[in-house]
Amino acid sequence: MKLDRTLFLLLMVTLVLRTAGMDAHAQTSPNTFPNKPIRIVIGFPPGGGIDIVARMMAPKLTEVLGQSVVIDNRPGANGVLGMDAVAKSAPDGYTVFLGTLGNLSVNPNFYPNLPFNYDKQFMALTQIASVPFLLVVNPGLPVKSMAEFIAYAHANPGKLNYSSSGTGGLPHLAGELLSSMTGADMVHIAYKGSAPSISDVISGQVQFTFEAGAPLLPHIKSGRLRVLASTGKDRLGVLPDVPAVSESLVGYQIVNWYGMVLPMGTPKEVVTRLNMQTAKVLAMPDIRERMVAMGTEPVSNSPEEFAQFIKSESQKWSKIIHDKNIRIE
Repeated sequence: MKLDRTLFLLLMVTLVLRTAGMDAHAQTSPNTFPNKPIRIVIGFPPGGGIDIVARMMAPKLTEVLGQSVVIDNRPGANGVLGMDAVAKSAPDGYTVFLGTLGNLSVNPNFYPNLPFNYDKQFMALTQIASVPFLLVVNPGLPVKSMAEFIAYAHANPGKLNYSSSGTGGLPHLAGELLSSMTGADMVHIAYKGSAPSISDVISGQVQFTFEAGAPLLPHIKSGRLRVLASTGKDRLGVLPDVPAVSESLVGYQIVNWYGMVLPMGTPKEVVTRLNMQTAKVLAMPDIRERMVAMGTEPVSNSPEEFAQFIKSESQKWSKIIHDKNIRIE
């Protein structure tokens, strides 16, 4: 009787251990992905263009993936803090970094002491958007066109201050490129994100900024900001009467973009599923319409295509910064 009881206990312990092992495997197996919430990390505070797009997509991603998708804002150092958190995360697909051109193609090349190595610690997932900027000014500034703006900048050297979401980000580079191409002396003031940057243009603490349409359009419509131009190759469909900067300054073009990357080593099956479901969301008519309505073009591509795009953008901006002698530190 005692032997039977001992044998029974051994069998029960073996069964429990085997079940626990199966559960652990299920939690990490690509074949069952996802079976817990997915976190999308953004390196900026709430309220910026990238945050607005992410929060628009999150409920749809939750719907198609069958698990909650939550947005985790980790602002600081132009996205570096958020990227570092993701670099140190498990490569299992449950932590995704959603970044900008500045985060993914500028920072790794122009900040020598990053706490991570992009090429060794990240892998591309997909681009999600192409985002021309708008140049907006405080309505108190006595200019209503790019020609008047450039003339005013030349007549008032060092008196025009512009804000950005952070040093080295694309809004900063947009201002530096404008200053370089016009020869006008403009002063850059860095903020910790788009929301405070825009707020201080509205209040008149600074005179102008470059930013995505999503956070700017409500203020443009209310009259709290005056839009002078867009920075893409062509005019924005949502603002057809607003000229491109290049119509006054030939050769000037700035187009930001947003894209997702994962910790290096994420299983291929997980990468494929995330890529396909993100593309499905971006193809939804309501998502496309809402993005286009705020001056943002939906874009999806394969991980391989996005990896090549990140590399080519890095090379392009390296040349621009060198040729124009743009200082970002």
